[in-house]
Amino acid sequence: MAEDDRSLLLTLLAAHYEELTRYLARLLGSAGSASEAVHDTYLRLQRLATVPDLDNPRAYLFRVASNIALDQLRARRADERRLVPDGLTAEQPSAVLPADIVMEQADRLRLLVQAIDELPPRCRETFLLHKIEGLSHVEVARRLGISRSMVEKHVMKALAHCRDRLIL
Repeated sequence: MAEDDRSLLLTLLAAHYEELTRYLARLLGSAGSASEAVHDTYLRLQRLATVPDLDNPRAYLFRVASNIALDQLRARRADERRLVPDGLTAEQPSAVLPADIVMEQADRLRLLVQAIDELPPRCRETFLLHKIEGLSHVEVARRLGISRSMVEKHVMKALAHCRDRLIL
């Protein structure tokens, strides 16, 4: 394979990084899994011995990424099947949780919601957009009109505050 072909695909990956990550996040249901799939796409492109003649390199890039995402989904489903006891399907609850565990989890959830409510408004909004809506730091920065660095500071502050409130 010519180095130019590989360079073209890697440049294309960089140019479409955010779009590809959003697409994979919708497919996989998680921004973290999407980032992992994009990274795996980069590695796969890096290791290609030959690149076929491509009429649409962007479509090829998205197909490689989609195949990696589908592999992740298959692996996740296989893991879920291994965790389900014999005779049950993944859709069936295996057991009702004991009341004390349910109460403890409800208390922790209330503490978390309270901790998030205690955050300054801009910090809370940044944290929720990133952690709940699944937006990247760059997307949050664009949406709120602040720097990526400020997004990172808000998220770190919110995480530290939530951690401190949940430990107490």
